[in-house]
Amino acid sequence: MPQCQFCGAPSTLSEPIPRDATCEQCQRDLRCCRQCRHYDPALNNSCRETEAEPVEDKQRRNFCEFFTPNPAPFRAASVDKGREAQARAKLESLFGGKAPPVADRTQDARAKLDALFKKPQKPNE
Repeated sequence: MPQCQFCGAPSTLSEPIPRDATCEQCQRDLRCCRQCRHYDPALNNSCRETEAEPVEDKQRRNFCEFFTPNPAPFRAASVDKGREAQARAKLESLFGGKAPPVADRTQDARAKLDALFKKPQKPNE
């Protein structure tokens, strides 16, 4: 029995799954790319089926002819913070360190602008 790939709830529907079917628990669309066995976010079009038409929103229902429910068990999406931190550190080192906070940049830009258009003072004043 397939599971909802958003929340893990078991689906009580049998194939073919209607286009307007939704998960009983999270109310997300069941006939969408994210629920399909061909869905693979590592690929260019996020689909292993080479003849499928490109779909813009992978989490909403569509008219794909190749839809087959994903038999794989539900796995919660996990974000790899270590890998993200490494990538951010490499990016910062590439561009010379961390960017200053927005407030500091705004004040610095204002000071440079004021200095650029500052009226020269007369010697008697």
